[in-house]
Amino acid sequence: MRCPFCHDLDNRVIDSRLTKDNEVIRRRRECDKCERRFTTYERIEEVLPTLVKKDDRREVFDRMKVVAGMKKACEKRPVSSAAIEDAADRVERIVQESGEKEVPSSVVGEAVMEELHKLDQVAYVRFASVYRSFQDVGEFMRELQDLVKDGKRSRTRRERRPTDELEP
Repeated sequence: MRCPFCHDLDNRVIDSRLTKDNEVIRRRRECDKCERRFTTYERIEEVLPTLVKKDDRREVFDRMKVVAGMKKACEKRPVSSAAIEDAADRVERIVQESGEKEVPSSVVGEAVMEELHKLDQVAYVRFASVYRSFQDVGEFMRELQDLVKDGKRSRTRRERRPTDELEP
């Protein structure tokens, strides 16, 4: 590992720990030459499938693009970076677990929309408006109406009490 300060290759590991999700190893290192400390993160490199775009171009799955898109949709919304990272992890897992060498990019887009729907409905609508390329206000309004209907349905299920079914 090259020191980020003096670029020397001689350094030693002072401390190693697993992160909360047990998927990444955090290593604290000290450079033998300049004696400065720095942190590295190690994760298993897994081969992800190639995404097939709408125009048949092929592109390697890029988790950072997923995170960037979700952050853009969640801009100025009460959604933490940790929540976005967790959602991006779930999207990546969906792509990985498909077991295919090539996956349509729509699988990623739909997974991102599902995650945003759970996180923040405004962010979901923002992402959907770009992803689905709404052509007019009518399409946008239909999406909002569906969102409101879904919200009412889930709210009525939550508010229902067991005694409600007994009343005539």
